[in-house]
Amino acid sequence: MKTKSTTEAEITREWHLLDAKSQVLGRLATQIARLLTGKDKPNYVPHLDCGDHVVVTNASQVKVTGRKADQKMYYRHSGYPGGFKEISYQQQMAKDPREIIRHAVAGMLPKNKLRAPRLAKLRIFVDAKHPYEDKLNNVQKSKN
Repeated sequence: MKTKSTTEAEITREWHLLDAKSQVLGRLATQIARLLTGKDKPNYVPHLDCGDHVVVTNASQVKVTGRKADQKMYYRHSGYPGGFKEISYQQQMAKDPREIIRHAVAGMLPKNKLRAPRLAKLRIFVDAKHPYEDKLNNVQKSKN
């Protein structure tokens, strides 16, 4: 008897709704990363994207602990000389709070070719309104 590996056709994807209101950023990001990778599914295989779709609402109300709201910085570089940019947590929250959650989740996913398809299944919204209500109606909403 041989062990049968999961194929792409056998993967079923569910939809999960998470509310970021008053949630701690790191704990929310680990929950999202777990759902996107699908590691808690019985048919998980590391070489296929087995994860589910995740819809996050109220991104503007996510919290950080300690003094991170004052001290946390986000860095990027364009690749050109003098292209180093930095932005504080508070500035990023005012500019686009969705990017804070996306950055935290991306840092928790494996750095391989499955990272981009997994992040594509993450939808983040600033407030409680989102266009995925029909997909979430037939699937039970995840608890926070």
